[in-house]
Amino acid sequence: HTVGFLGDGINDAPAIHQADCGLSVDTATDVARAAADLILLAPDLAVLADGVAEGRRTYANIMKYVRMGTSSNFGNMLSMAIASVFIPFLPLTPVQVLLNNLLYDTSETGIPFDDVEPDETARPHGWDMREVLRFTLVMGSLSSVFDLLTFAVLIWGFDAAPEQFRAAWFLESMSTQILVVFLIRTSLPFWRSLPHPALLATSLGALAVAFALVLGPTGATLGFGGPGPKMLLVIA
Repeated sequence: HTVGFLGDGINDAPAIHQADCGLSVDTATDVARAAADLILLAPDLAVLADGVAEGRRTYANIMKYVRMGTSSNFGNMLSMAIASVFIPFLPLTPVQVLLNNLLYDTSETGIPFDDVEPDETARPHGWDMREVLRFTLVMGSLSSVFDLLTFAVLIWGFDAAPEQFRAAWFLESMSTQILVVFLIRTSLPFWRSLPHPALLATSLGALAVAFALVLGPTGATLGFGGPGPKMLLVIA
């Protein structure tokens, strides 16, 4: 168990110090306050319940980001490593990789505002590195499967030039990385759990910027070639 102890007297100090989370109040003795991890400024125990609920909500949203970040980075690394063996050019240039990371991280800034399912705050959750690793290996590998299918279609189906290849894969990679948050954020079917408007705005906004940068006048400057309607349809 994770134990919290609340006290305000000198005799409470040893237990406050020994507990996983020692609590006191601002009117307590100096010794009790010095031993505490947290000092309550409001004379209301409901503050503790609110704090626990907010902590569980924060943890759930942190885990969304951890799952997204680790699986995405692992998948991209795996795809780039495999591509380097079979493709005679860089799948993405360094600038394009950095742009991918910048837009992806921007898309995730809405996660802290997202709603959390009631079962996520009904009980405590401990850090589970095995679960994170399992998720990373499964989802990262799955995203690489989509990348490899994209590589095959672009090279053998379209005989794409390097600039076209990079543009098409950049759009496919951004789409799969960003849109998967709507599956990861809930244990329910995604259509039954609506994301917070902030998460919706940052995710779809970053994806729209990615498409605008690739398909707009900045595409050539960034090293992208026009993928064309048929190629875009296949990517979709």
